[in-house]
Amino acid sequence: MDLETITYRSEAGVAHVRFNRPEGANAVSPTFATDLRNVMLEIEFDEDVKAVSVTAEGKVFCAGGDLKLFNDAGEGLPRLATDMLVDFHAAIYKMNRIPKPFIAGVSGAAGGAGLSLMASFDLVVSAESAKYTMAYTRAGVTPDGTSSYFVARHIGLRRMLDLTLTNRVLSADEAEQWGLVNRVVADDEVDQATADLAASMASGPSWALGMAKRVIYNGYDHDLEAAGEFEGTTIAASMARHDGIEGIAAFVEKRKPDFNGT
Repeated sequence: MDLETITYRSEAGVAHVRFNRPEGANAVSPTFATDLRNVMLEIEFDEDVKAVSVTAEGKVFCAGGDLKLFNDAGEGLPRLATDMLVDFHAAIYKMNRIPKPFIAGVSGAAGGAGLSLMASFDLVVSAESAKYTMAYTRAGVTPDGTSSYFVARHIGLRRMLDLTLTNRVLSADEAEQWGLVNRVVADDEVDQATADLAASMASGPSWALGMAKRVIYNGYDHDLEAAGEFEGTTIAASMARHDGIEGIAAFVEKRKPDFNGT
């Protein structure tokens, strides 16, 4: 892949994605959005990738939209933003549908579109000094990046309105208490903790983990019977695969299972 703002490598079943424009606070631009979409396509079709670790170079995970670029666009900004969001939102849609766990490691800050993007990951590891803010209305604009879907579901409607209308800044501990992040670690442990979590999933029953992700999102968005039907067909399918058979046998035999992802 020809990427300008993101680095990508795959090793031992884990895709390591790293935002790599620290001089621009890893802000969301048309180039970043296209890079992110291309990374998602790579992950989707690479059968060796079982889990994904996403971190960022520099002091900020993602500062939101590239406001300097937006300002320079002048009257062309609405067209630029619309074009950019086609790729940015497509990357998020794709990530949500790929049956592989995506884990974000956030250092510094996630603001605006950076917060929206972070909220779309399956799991989030936060540095203890990280800060979180919506920031959109501070710049006189409305939210994007699927925040109205993911952030609202993670923290609830009242808190979503609070973040959006007041632009309050959450500490890492507050973000954990609100359900916006999963765990908080020391600042210098974020990258390793994120990679380790992804590696543990890649070496486990990866097909079951990926499909469990689908089951959970499907259940959240559908009615009771539709959720139950999808659960039934998926667990039956898992019981016909190596890892399901092996996992059940290992539990009965009181031994460690030998999962291979199939």
